[in-house]
Amino acid sequence: MRYFEDFKEGEIIELGSRTVTQEEIIEFATEFDPQPFHIDPEKAKSSMFGSLIASGWHTGSMFMRMFAEKVLNDTISLGSPGLDEIRWLKPVRPGDTISVRYVVVETRPSNSRPNVGIVRSRSEVYNQHGELVCTISAANLFGRRPVEQN
Repeated sequence: MRYFEDFKEGEIIELGSRTVTQEEIIEFATEFDPQPFHIDPEKAKSSMFGSLIASGWHTGSMFMRMFAEKVLNDTISLGSPGLDEIRWLKPVRPGDTISVRYVVVETRPSNSRPNVGIVRSRSEVYNQHGELVCTISAANLFGRRPVEQN
């Protein structure tokens, strides 16, 4: 189990990769972001993107899945006060394979809750060509390692 004290500024954690299919792009967007360039391959051809693309929220959700599996589920995660910034820099298209890198930017103990630490991060999502497609700056709260009593 990983505690707040186990995160180090400058640490990079590779979260893995996944390939995005046209079917999942359409399924996600139909439910959550039903814009034509996310749900209709024919209409998407005449959009500024030239083809179907994943919703930015879909890209963020795929990041979240990888982050939960590779980091959060093996920590004393106490949630997050929110994202500071999310940027969608390039479209994610059917067949793209995205990979994610989680970079620890800052760690500090909470001023108001002594059993909580704050980790600020910048996550980077790349496509199979090494192009940066999305960045996410966030803060997460983690439990601090208990002090052993004698």
